Amino acid sequence: MSDFEIRRATEADLPAIVAMLADDALGATRESPDDLTPYRAAFEALAADPQQHLVVAVQEGRTVGTLQLTVIPGLSRRGSTRSIIESVRIHADARGSGLGTLLIEWAVAESRTLGCQLVQLTSDATRIDAHRFYERLGFEASHLGFKLQL
Repeated sequence: MSDFEIRRATEADLPAIVAMLADDALGATRESPDDLTPYRAAFEALAADPQQHLVVAVQEGRTVGTLQLTVIPGLSRRGSTRSIIESVRIHADARGSGLGTLLIEWAVAESRTLGCQLVQLTSDATRIDAHRFYERLGFEASHLGFKLQL
């Protein structure tokens, strides 16, 4: 595996991040890489919130991966803090390179550093390969998720 740097995302990373979000059958229906305006507003909110960790993986100066880690304090599980991994994306050219594993391992280690006792994530029901990937990394398919579009 080539060397990757994982760092906080900057606004300059937005075009690459949004392109990765849009680069699959699901993302193509819900993302708009041609208009970054709503993404800039969302980025500002993420950057201002210390519980949000939007990161990118960079290889040879090119953004090739991303994920968002959110830390949530809670009352359940004896007052445990948990983290949620969201929006994991790897550039098509970097898939199969081990970068996805590296990003998830980073998120788990960062969660421990931030005092989390649980890491959770969701994956669209149609992403069977992703489910196998997460299970290989030790995640258990323990819950059934629900969404309500507003």
